[in-house]
Amino acid sequence: MPFYDYRCQTCRRRARLFFTYGEYDTAQPTCPHCHSSAMQRVIGRVALGKSEEARFDDMADDSLMAGLDEEDPRALGQFMRKMSREMGEDLGDEFHEVVDRLEKGESPDDIEAAMPELAGGESSFADDDFGM
Repeated sequence: MPFYDYRCQTCRRRARLFFTYGEYDTAQPTCPHCHSSAMQRVIGRVALGKSEEARFDDMADDSLMAGLDEEDPRALGQFMRKMSREMGEDLGDEFHEVVDRLEKGESPDDIEAAMPELAGGESSFADDDFGM
């Protein structure tokens, strides 16, 4: 639907107005609150779609890791959460638990000790699968 966002320059309130595509060029928007015609178009947030290849290319950029303190569990957790959002896939409950614990400041060693299955104990890949 062709809704357009405006801000009234008189009462400073926002309004979303409907115009057909044909009406938009000649429309004279009026504030529904104070009836002023001093309206300014507000451009909303724009979302850009990225291909999977573009997302992976962005993640390979070394500048993403610039300033990352690998000794700070909170920073590591935030980085991991950002990367999971970039991937666009749900990585499961265990991943979210690890990230939550890192963001609370728990050390990776303590998390690994509390969750031994993460170290490969219940992995779906056995060492034999790789000739080890």
